[in-house]
Order: sequence, then structure tokens, then C-alpha cells
Amino acid sequence: MTGLSLNRDILEAAVVGGSLYGGGGGGASSIGLEMGNLALSLGDPRLISIDDIPGDSILVTASAVGAPAAAGRHAKAYHYLKAVDLLVKYSGVSVCGFISNECGGLASVNGWVQAAAFGLPVVDAACNGRAHPTGAMGSMGLHLKPGYVSLQVGVGGGEERGTYIEVFARGGIERASNMIRHAAVQAGGLVAVARNPVEASYVEKHGAPGAIGRCVEVGRAMLDAAGKSPGAAVEAAANAAGGGVVCVGEVLRKDIETTGGFDVGVVEIEGGYGLVFWNEYMTLEKSGERLATFPDLMATLDADTGFPLSSAEVQAGQRVAVVVVPKDSLILGAGVKDKGLYSAIERITGKDVIKYAFNEG
Repeated sequence: MTGLSLNRDILEAAVVGGSLYGGGGGGASSIGLEMGNLALSLGDPRLISIDDIPGDSILVTASAVGAPAAAGRHAKAYHYLKAVDLLVKYSGVSVCGFISNECGGLASVNGWVQAAAFGLPVVDAACNGRAHPTGAMGSMGLHLKPGYVSLQVGVGGGEERGTYIEVFARGGIERASNMIRHAAVQAGGLVAVARNPVEASYVEKHGAPGAIGRCVEVGRAMLDAAGKSPGAAVEAAANAAGGGVVCVGEVLRKDIETTGGFDVGVVEIEGGYGLVFWNEYMTLEKSGERLATFPDLMATLDADTGFPLSSAEVQAGQRVAVVVVPKDSLILGAGVKDKGLYSAIERITGKDVIKYAFNEG
């Protein structure tokens, strides 16, 4: 098989760069490293270009769905493999490779364990080149495709805790995604997911080809700079991703609530800066002035180490840097380009989003 043989150096870069593109979400980097190392111990997973696979090849999206801060979350490697087994069992599809739903500390290695275990490639064409809150946003516009029936499997929880659950959902993208999100709640906060078998030609047109490679590239720049100083790593992250550093300061307050399978809250930083998150950061303001709005990428980095912090990891008293990468510098899939999916962000956050995200005045 052609492509790039994945190794520990690539893994570290994918996780670090992916954490930046998580924009506050995208899963914990510690779990990403754990899962990536497991994949490398299971086999020889390879990352291939979408151009190196026939257009009619069936690709399956691998993801984790839930609230990163949930205390009872429990999704292990066997959950990810079981999800693929059940998807094949119930759908009869012949899987040719795996793609990630998004980028993130965990998300950028989504599909690695499955690829290693099943002897299939990881395709460098995520559903979206940054993390996003809802399943529909990570479904490459399939919710707009007439007659498309979504197939989704979620597996998670622990039998010893009485929280183990397997769910197979067949239906419209949003309804099936809602069922998987509900399963995450029942499982204690997180489920491993295999979903939406689709032809590679569709992924190439509507997904985010090259997104994982971009994470590796940015992660390498950050790692190279980290040996110089934390500030150098922050600057390297901003420069490599095509963005800028907006502020560096102490976190004065963080409010978070885990509800409906999401982390929702606010981070306030000295200097009048405020971030609102729905897993991922949705808005950045300074003294009430809007500076960035999803799908712009807003990322918090530890000012003392130079490495990204998710919205679940940020704590009051920490010194953080905020990096913003405008949406035009991101590889975005079709799911986050649909205005109809943004009303949920406004409802959850209480913020105007659509007019900023779509430049409507």
C-alpha cells in the first residue's frame, strides 16, 4: 500500500497540531497519544491521500461523540472496533478505509486503531479541518443530499458501571446524530462512533482533503519551536496555521456546565477578553466587541508551555494565549458551510453567530 507509514514522531505532531485545530474541542491530547500508540502497536497504519484511492471506495467516518469534561466518560479501543463491527453487520457495507470526523487532540488520530486492526488505510480527508460541535456539521453536507440515509453506531460505557451501551441508528443525519449524542449521555459522557459510509469521490468534493496532513505540519512547527520558548511555540502555531496571537493573560473566570452531551460555558481572560464555548470556542470578544466567530478557529494555549488547552482543560488562574485563525485559512468541509446548522449555536450560547459567520452586516 502506498502512503505515509505512521510512526510516533508523526503521532506527536498530529496530536499537537490537532489540538490547535480542535479550537477548544476535538478530544483530549492525552487520549489521542494513548490511542495512537495503541494503533502503532497493533499494526502498520498508513495515511494515504484521497487521490490514491478509487472514487467508488467506501469510507467510514470514525469519531468520538460526547462531552470531554464528563466525569463518567468511558470509551476504550474495543468500543471503537466494536462500532465498526456493528456498522458492517447491520449495513453490509464493505469498508475500504477510515476518515476522521474532524481535527483535535484525539480526533486527528480517529481511525488509526481501526485501520491498524482491520488492515485498512487512514485517508487524509477528514469531514472537517477543524473541530465542530454537532454531528451534522461533521457530515460533509450529507444532510442536504436527497434520499441519503445515515447509518451510525455508538458504543461506550462500562459493563461494571452499568453504563455500557450499543446503539445503531438509521435515518436522517440530524436525528441519527441526536440518537448517538443521547447514547453518549447514557454511557457516562462519551461513545466511540463509526458512521456514514460514503464514496471517496463524495469525501473529496465535500470533505476536507489534506486536513490531517495540515495538523502534522503545524504540529511539527510547534514542536520545533517549543525547545526555544513557550512563546516561540505559540507564535509558531499562529504563523504555521495562518493566524495570529490575539492576547496573552490570566484566566479570571471559567464557568462550565455539562448538559445534553456537551460542555457549555465561558472563559474570561484579563484585558476584557471573553470566550464562549459549546465544546469548541464559538465566539471571542473584547469588552463586548466581536473579534472572532465560529467557524473561525479560536484556540487557547498554555502560556507557560506553549501547547494547546481544550475548553475542558482551561482553569481559572492559568496564563493562556489565545490564537485566532480566520475561516479563510482553514480547510472546511461542507457541513460547517450550511447556515441552517448555526441556529443551534445561537440558541445554546445566546450569541449572534450567523450574521458574523456569513458576513451579513
